[in-house]
Amino acid sequence: MKQCIYGDALFTDFYELTMAQGYWKRGKTNTVTFDYFFRKNPFSGGYAVFAGLGTLLEALERFSFGQDDIAYLESLGMFEQGFLDYLSSFKFRGTVHAAREGEIVFPQEPLLRIEADLITAQLVEGLVLNTLNFQSLIATKTARIWRAANKGSVMEFGLRRAQGADGALSASRAAYIGGAFGTSNTLAGKIFGIPVLGTMAHSWIMSFPSELEAFASYADIYPKNTVFLIDTYNSLESGIVNAIEVGRTLKEKGFGFGVRLDSGDIDYLSRKIRERLDAAGFHDARIVVSNELDEHIIESLIDDKAPIDVWGVGTNLVTGGSEAAFTGVYKLAELEEDGHRRPVMKFSDNPEKSTNPGVKHLYRFYDDRGMARIDCIACPDEMFEAGKEYLVHHPSADWRQLKVVPSRVEPLLHKVMDSGTIVPPIPSIKESREYMKHRIELFDPTYLRLLNPHIYKVSISDSLYQLKVSLIDRFLKQRLSEAKS
Repeated sequence: MKQCIYGDALFTDFYELTMAQGYWKRGKTNTVTFDYFFRKNPFSGGYAVFAGLGTLLEALERFSFGQDDIAYLESLGMFEQGFLDYLSSFKFRGTVHAAREGEIVFPQEPLLRIEADLITAQLVEGLVLNTLNFQSLIATKTARIWRAANKGSVMEFGLRRAQGADGALSASRAAYIGGAFGTSNTLAGKIFGIPVLGTMAHSWIMSFPSELEAFASYADIYPKNTVFLIDTYNSLESGIVNAIEVGRTLKEKGFGFGVRLDSGDIDYLSRKIRERLDAAGFHDARIVVSNELDEHIIESLIDDKAPIDVWGVGTNLVTGGSEAAFTGVYKLAELEEDGHRRPVMKFSDNPEKSTNPGVKHLYRFYDDRGMARIDCIACPDEMFEAGKEYLVHHPSADWRQLKVVPSRVEPLLHKVMDSGTIVPPIPSIKESREYMKHRIELFDPTYLRLLNPHIYKVSISDSLYQLKVSLIDRFLKQRLSEAKS
């Protein structure tokens, strides 16, 4: 992602730098493992779409401190010269395992694992969270909209409502992975190869003496790409009338056209406009709608069989709409001490916030219909085979458990970066988009519905359960001992 901030090592929270200097001063350069995962599905939904990985890997390869960065840090009076010298030659040399971009994912699953020295792993925390959280949020929102539209044509055009230039570009990228077929963002088209879309605004029509002249002029200039915006004055009394008149001229030249509604009662107007178009012989003319759409409005219009061909979604797509942020976190899972690796975990009075310790793999178990049945988080030395029975547990390590016999077992984590170098091939965003569309079909629709979705089961293996319980017991005994003393 060719944006100035990505790869700039100052794109991090300040405490990452103060901790890094502390680690440097104490010689804490031991190897560690951090996990990225999220705690709850956004939008009260049943799933999420993992996105942002390609952007992150490119940024990690470029992650470095320039001379002006070092000068700025020096000006703060917080950092020693020796540490600044260390940063001046810093480069990310970690190893990264991750799920594929576009994967359908669920809470508590380790979606990305970074193995590096402690300073390196700490410094990239902000970059990891910022990149994956936002793009996963937008990709998930888009997938919900795309499915609500009956997997139809969803156009992203939220540039003017996005949170700044980077927010707009990242949103365009993530929206494409989530199912949008194009964007209004021209720069996103150039950078990412996303199809760019758009025709006219109300100002075009208002700049001409009449709506008819505005339509005729546009059709004369762009006969192969004409979509008339028909609600500037009155959609039914003038807009569709003039669109049909100019459309006849286009038809004589061998071209088609479409119309767009951006206001009013979209359900009612789309039906009336379809009737007018069909009566005039324009059965192939597309109806495009916009105006503060979201997945719930679109699903309602689809259920009512409104004759709409293309959905233009802006604000509620690129901003996340009702959900301000994705709940992704980045937590230490293992550290090396005296040549030995020790699993660690975060304890919490809220079991949902306790983490799963150690290096972990992630597997998807399928049933005999080929549908995803359950995901299992496991220890690195565990292997699973189809046709065998396994005992799995709830991630909170409580009393809930389940025996499952998978018909197929699929590992979800793959090495994507080795010692700071991207492991090819990294799929293009077009490939990630197609991957998302394929993967979402592997889940029963009850997990995907907008309202009260069925909860997909994420479990931990019996070995990981035993490890987690042993660490909890050790912690409780230590706390009891300290209380007595």
